[in-house]
Amino acid sequence: MKILWVDDEIEMLKPHIIFLTTKGYEVEVATNGYDAIDMIKEQRFDIVFLDEHMPGITGLQTLPLIKEQDASIPVVMVTKSEEENVMEEALGSKIADYLIKPVRPSQMLLCLKKVLENQRLVSEKVTTDYRQSFMGLSDQINACVDIEDWKRLFVKLEKWEVELADGGDSTMDEVLAMQKKDANQAFFKFVQNNYQDWHNGGIHNFSLNSVNAISKGVFPLLDQSKKVFMLVIDNLRFDHWLALKDLIQMYYSVVREDVCCSILPTATMYARNSLFAGLTPNQIATMHPDCWVGEDEEGFKNLHEETLLLRQFERYKRTEGVQFVKASNALTGGKVMEHYSKIKQADFSVLVINFIDMISHARTDMEMIKELASDEAAFRSLAKSWFEHSQLRELLEKLSEDDIHVVLTSDHGTSRVKNPVKIQGEKNTNTNLRYKLGRNLKYPSKNVYEVNRPNDIGLPHPQVSTKYIFGRPYDYFVYKNNFSQFSATYHDTFQHGGISLEEMLIPFVVLSPK
Repeated sequence: MKILWVDDEIEMLKPHIIFLTTKGYEVEVATNGYDAIDMIKEQRFDIVFLDEHMPGITGLQTLPLIKEQDASIPVVMVTKSEEENVMEEALGSKIADYLIKPVRPSQMLLCLKKVLENQRLVSEKVTTDYRQSFMGLSDQINACVDIEDWKRLFVKLEKWEVELADGGDSTMDEVLAMQKKDANQAFFKFVQNNYQDWHNGGIHNFSLNSVNAISKGVFPLLDQSKKVFMLVIDNLRFDHWLALKDLIQMYYSVVREDVCCSILPTATMYARNSLFAGLTPNQIATMHPDCWVGEDEEGFKNLHEETLLLRQFERYKRTEGVQFVKASNALTGGKVMEHYSKIKQADFSVLVINFIDMISHARTDMEMIKELASDEAAFRSLAKSWFEHSQLRELLEKLSEDDIHVVLTSDHGTSRVKNPVKIQGEKNTNTNLRYKLGRNLKYPSKNVYEVNRPNDIGLPHPQVSTKYIFGRPYDYFVYKNNFSQFSATYHDTFQHGGISLEEMLIPFVVLSPK
């Protein structure tokens, strides 16, 4: 175990360091907070002992800088002061423990065992609990008969994934990955067998989904005379929400943690337009042709979201004032805060932010981002880091102070693709890797959900012979020309448009100001 001890009087602590060394600990030292931060940037420590009273920057000032570099590292505050405000500030900053000077070597050894053993025990408990739940989850996969069953199962799987990544062992990570793969394969068959029936039965009356999310999830809040702010983060998966949850709960209480089912294709031009219109894509194209740009047409596909939202309010005879803001830059700050007075005054306001979608695309194109978001756990960490340092946090704090409720959701999630599937199509076939539409498509039928009559699932059909196909979990479509090159380019990237738990089942969270 490697300890970093930060104290401006470190020379006086040599006996303590020697004692810990004889007990098998490796001890590195720093005499000020700045040096400590530099050392944490360069190497990994298991625990930090941090003196509160130091020249330059104090221990309390150093603590958040340490957490910024490595949020998981336990920090023990060492102080001469027992003043209540000092302890409250340290504990509020999530220290692992604190010691009052003068510190005896035996106290330090006890503290080390308590903190580090606690981490080990938590890790072992998470692993044991998942092992005990494994068979029950497997039975639940086989027992899912409707979309609500799948939502409940998916939430459990995502929570286990986050818990195991934070505190379990890599063996259990692999077991869970296999279990999620089994669940995804079964979910694909479930969607294949039931998706058309959902639309025939009336997607507006179906379980919470892209089409009815605002009418079922937002209008009831407005009916209670609550001001509502809707935050739509493109590509936000349910596990991303779990990663952000602790940060958001600093300002808000979670009153509803639900799952919304994205329509097919799980792509922005379909799912997000449907979210704001409260209509299926085919209904939008028919009822609002001025707001629909087809796949084969030039132009941006999501330019009319605000218009579609206002028309949905008109259709439901809603009279609330609406404010709509779209931001694509990483911090979202300037543009959003410029509009804050209007957001505050509006009965219902919407912010669309594309940053996580930008990470997904950049991960495909940039090797550095691919390294930073190498897997689901790293992707969650990157999303959390972005949120923590963005001005969305400031925005949520202000919204909470002004007693404005928040609905957090997305248009669709993403699937980490592994398996290239050969496909042939005409030149005007769309470019998405997880779904295709067009004429004369050739593909292995067992690898897709095929829809020959798009109207049956609420989709436009540009030509009479147009069909849609949707990829299975983990698959991506690659043309035969340059197959090896393109399959290598897109292997292990995060894509959307097809059928998987991660793409279709997205967070819908209602938050109440604290």
